Amino acid sequence: MTFRIKSLIAGSALFAVLAATAVKAEEITYVSGAVGNDLEIFKQIVKPWEEKTGNKVTLVPMPASTTDQFGQYRLWLAAGNSDIDVYQTDVIWAPQLADQFVDLKDAAKDVIKDHFPSIIESQTVNGKLAALPYFTDAPALYYRKDLLEKYGKQPPKTWDEMAAIAKEIQDKEREGGNKDMWGFVFQGNAYEGLTCDALEWVKSHGGGQIVEPDGTVSINNEKAVKALETAKSWVGSISPDGSLAYQEEDTRGIWQKGNAVFMRNWPYAYALGNGEDSAVKGKFETVALPSGGEGGQSAATLGGWNVAVSKYSKHQEAAISLALYLSGPEAQKMNALLASHLPTLQALYDDPEIKEKQPIIPQWKEVFLNAVPRPSAPTKGKYNEVSSKFWSAVHDTLSGKGTAAENLEVLQADLEELKGSGW
Repeated sequence: MTFRIKSLIAGSALFAVLAATAVKAEEITYVSGAVGNDLEIFKQIVKPWEEKTGNKVTLVPMPASTTDQFGQYRLWLAAGNSDIDVYQTDVIWAPQLADQFVDLKDAAKDVIKDHFPSIIESQTVNGKLAALPYFTDAPALYYRKDLLEKYGKQPPKTWDEMAAIAKEIQDKEREGGNKDMWGFVFQGNAYEGLTCDALEWVKSHGGGQIVEPDGTVSINNEKAVKALETAKSWVGSISPDGSLAYQEEDTRGIWQKGNAVFMRNWPYAYALGNGEDSAVKGKFETVALPSGGEGGQSAATLGGWNVAVSKYSKHQEAAISLALYLSGPEAQKMNALLASHLPTLQALYDDPEIKEKQPIIPQWKEVFLNAVPRPSAPTKGKYNEVSSKFWSAVHDTLSGKGTAAENLEVLQADLEELKGSGW
């Protein structure tokens, strides 16, 4: 692979740090969750750093569920575990875990300006840079362009349009012999992924962001109720009943076998969907997620992963070197080309090789511009509880355990009580 990006790293502190850590080979333990073939790709990405420094990275895989990952991270960090040197962290975790991580502000001072400012800001807590960006994320609506063309349809602008197109094509394809075809697959399990999906439904209907940036609890409103009742109507109609247990890989499995018209998922599914073993290779495209109509707008939950160094690490210098490398242009470009992960370095969106081999990435700018953050900033250390209560209320609604209005009324009261005890 050829990397024509020397200008991005000229004068940076990266090679100085690499040289410093090359004196004595060390083994760095890196912990991360993964979806698709992320673990295999990570080994390719980190190999140049290992060769340059003489150090070795041992990868400790975690469950794909971010909820499970966060729980384990908290246990390790609370115990002062020195076995883990570097943590791959979700964009929402910085306010809750920053005290356990090394401040990377000085080490990265020469390269911070190259990243999207909003992402650096999301990882800065009380002036401390808790983690460096590795890749950013925002979901989109995947659609079968061959099927939409077959039935004379355009990509939907609203959720109602999506549901109508999904039902029509689903029914006609089943009549034609594909009994396994579904109209739309999404992540409906009771976990952080459902918070992401449901936040998009609510925000795109004009129902707010659960908790607003100023700390106001806003979830109990008519537009949010409508959003969740709309999503409930999909289950068993255009979406399998099993959606209530689906996470990202479950939906990708159905999609990649050619058994869905639409799918909500993250960028990683694009490269895999065009793999040699995919039934939908070359048959799909992506578009911004639909709006709720009537003045609503597209909303995509801001995701992304970062690299944090444990303050309990016995190899902090080498660990910081690894964090700088993974956040730098060489690693981010490899990650973009191999896994269709979105760079956080602004210059890479104009890279000709990325444009040629992963055209989805420049196209994702529209999606990224519509990204909405989860309310981790206003709720701070209580975000995990806020999210858990939200996804539980949504899951109950989708499951028919109470109406959206009933469940959101209870949720509002619970969140107000939580806020009263101090975010």
